[in-house]
Amino acid sequence: MTTPDDGERLRLASADNFRDVAGPGYATRDGARLRTGVFYRSNDLRLTDDDHGRIGSIGLRAVIDLRSPTEVDLHPDPAVPGAEALHFDAIGIPMERMSSLRSREDAVVLMDDVYRTFVTEDRSRTAFGGVLRQLAIGGPQLFHCSAGKDRTGWVSALLLHIAGVDDPTIESDYLLTNARSAASRARVEAEIAQHLGPDLVGVYEPTLVVASEYLDSAWTAVATHFGDRTSYLRDGLGLDDDVLGRLRELLRVTP
Repeated sequence: MTTPDDGERLRLASADNFRDVAGPGYATRDGARLRTGVFYRSNDLRLTDDDHGRIGSIGLRAVIDLRSPTEVDLHPDPAVPGAEALHFDAIGIPMERMSSLRSREDAVVLMDDVYRTFVTEDRSRTAFGGVLRQLAIGGPQLFHCSAGKDRTGWVSALLLHIAGVDDPTIESDYLLTNARSAASRARVEAEIAQHLGPDLVGVYEPTLVVASEYLDSAWTAVATHFGDRTSYLRDGLGLDDDVLGRLRELLRVTP
């Protein structure tokens, strides 16, 4: 297992969960390493002028937005020179259920359900399949949602799995969001305290972080509904050998 570190070449103060999908160049189960600079992941792109310039400097060919139309309307992505703006609407955390939360336990149940819908809901499968087919065209490309943790985290986990990275490394990379997004999470917690009351910060906290349990809920749904990950990728997401092979080729350093 390799572990994530802070050695990436590009960090963004205004998008604190922006990072390279390949981490520092994660090792694969068969001893290869991942290629950096191909795919990037992020939370929403409410960028300072300096960070907008940094994003523009990496030569992105596409910026892929996984948010709902409502989320997009609230904070539209800035145009990135040379990058095509693409939208794939995956199901995130339903706001109607968020508003009815009364305990941390309710919040955890909600998050488990969200991750299961990544696997079971047609709309999510269509979105995730579309994202992976788009990424197979080649990098560099960036994909993101609002917090960059759930929809974005699932796409990243799938990419790392396709590349041959082991599950402990995938989980470690997934959990890195909690450290990276501390500043943006603190802002959301302050808004909750201000508008809903400080007592509700703890209730909502499970929806603001990632947890191994959530990722496990998605993997378990894959096994339950598709038998294994290969069948989920092929039958659930509609990815053929060419797409999967191309993603693997793009992500791995050729010996």
